[in-house]
Amino acid sequence: MELALLDAIKGGRRAEFDVLYRIYHPRLWRFLLQMLRRPEAIEEVLNDTMLVVWQRADSFDGRSKLSTWIFGIAYRKALKALTRQDLPVDGDNVDEPMDPGPGPEQRLDLEQMRERLRAAMAELSLEHRTVVELCYFHDMAYAEIADVVRCPPETVKTRMFYARRRLRLLLDDLAGRQGEL
Repeated sequence: MELALLDAIKGGRRAEFDVLYRIYHPRLWRFLLQMLRRPEAIEEVLNDTMLVVWQRADSFDGRSKLSTWIFGIAYRKALKALTRQDLPVDGDNVDEPMDPGPGPEQRLDLEQMRERLRAAMAELSLEHRTVVELCYFHDMAYAEIADVVRCPPETVKTRMFYARRRLRLLLDDLAGRQGEL
């Protein structure tokens, strides 16, 4: 379906572009949030990414999945935005909707776990945070992540290994500190 939309976009069909934009907006927003952490910067990079998709749809050669191509564009645009601007690297007040299903104690436990995960993710380097985000929150395989960040798959595996190890240590440390309070 997405490839059919891209074919129509190549022909200049705006309605199909709008559909593709709506499909990718939430996924790209979530991905870019981990890199940029400022809504105005995220929206700018997201729009720049989709503008490239609109203007350069014919440059997609099919060697990767369409999502890999689009996420790769977003990743490179975000890196440029980070070097252009003095963007903060901490995202302390990132709001996430709570799950209405669990009871109050379970919600508190979930929120504390989310907060520990947010804090731990913020401690990772950009490279490590990016591979974790793409793997676990966007279901990309290592080969796809390698295409997005333009590095060998072995490098993605290495980054993931060190990111997981660091996350484990950070989460254990954060859980221990919370228990002391």
